[in-house]
Amino acid sequence: MFMHFDESMQIIEDQKITHYKTKKLYLMESLGYVLAENIIADHNSPALPTSAMDGYAFRHEDITLGRLKIASINPAGSALKEKVLGGTCIKTFTGSLMPEGADTLIPIENVEVEGDEIVIKEEVPFGFSVREVGENYAKGQKLIAKGTMIDFPQIGVMASLNVISPLVYEKPVVSILSTGSELLELGQTQTNDAQIRSSNNYILEAIAVKYGGRALQMGCIRDDKQSIQDAVAAALEKSDIVVTTGGVSVGDFDFVKDVIAELGAEVLFKGVRIKPGQHIMVARKGDKFIVGLPGFAYSSTVTALLYVLPLIAKLQQGKCALRKVKAVLDEPFKKRAKKAEFTACNLRLIDGRYHIDFKEKKVGTSAILTNMLGEVALLFTGEEEGSKEKGDEVTVLLLG
Repeated sequence: MFMHFDESMQIIEDQKITHYKTKKLYLMESLGYVLAENIIADHNSPALPTSAMDGYAFRHEDITLGRLKIASINPAGSALKEKVLGGTCIKTFTGSLMPEGADTLIPIENVEVEGDEIVIKEEVPFGFSVREVGENYAKGQKLIAKGTMIDFPQIGVMASLNVISPLVYEKPVVSILSTGSELLELGQTQTNDAQIRSSNNYILEAIAVKYGGRALQMGCIRDDKQSIQDAVAAALEKSDIVVTTGGVSVGDFDFVKDVIAELGAEVLFKGVRIKPGQHIMVARKGDKFIVGLPGFAYSSTVTALLYVLPLIAKLQQGKCALRKVKAVLDEPFKKRAKKAEFTACNLRLIDGRYHIDFKEKKVGTSAILTNMLGEVALLFTGEEEGSKEKGDEVTVLLLG
């Protein structure tokens, strides 16, 4: 009995992890990892009023004088002890602390220098170009939330806080193995016409790495039960997610579903009303998951995106990379089955709105991997939906 797609997604969402793996990494090595702690400011930034421009620091009440004496120069990083007194100013540079007694900075382009004085040519309001205490962030403020993927802005903020080694979630190890006696590895010589070149294990490795996992390539496994059981058991020892392709449908040689049960894993679901990939299977053993994908290349790719990506994110308390957005259909779409369908489409952004079409996308079996080439998204149509007309608003999955 195949379940509704939404039900399968809810089962994935409801999975709770009992123990997360974390580690500390040197700041620059943490790029692309998910934070396992909140980053809290331990000081105000700036800690004292600071100049935002090159100019002259003075008391705003003296602006009516029109002319001020330059008492000193205040380079950035200096520990200036001189104060701004009435009728004077101190030349101050971007990033310098405002001298004591000054409350305003007038830019250099607003004055003319005559000897040791400035002549004010264009006035500025009180407090102009002065960065107040805590303008950037205040002490005690949560700046980056736990569960955030670390990118260049997070690196910069943590560096400003002197966070040398943030605590991050370990990237889940995703073991990948393909079942099928007909499969050939890269470089392996074909000896008969029934043999085909394996691509699933390589595209799945690429998906795992791109979306936050660490891939462990286990290669191609022969279609016999013992070989599959040994390979899956070995993969479970080494990894957090085991992904298999092939061996989950109803053929005489489809052993993966039997192996999973014998390894003591709990099958969360087997069979979902989706196209492609209805024979998807997800199982769990402790905090580890086994995802059995179909053998056809396009099917295994789509189901990996739908089911493996959320698990990679869940094991890091992160967010799944796939996003649903609305798009305009630029040509009719014929719904092919009473299932949830995921159809490769060309994606364009026109005047702020996404548009899709199917130019040069082939209609055929679930083996057409070349449909994923180009600026591609996946058109999602629920099993309750029918065919669509040109101009209809539809839902698409962005692939990151």
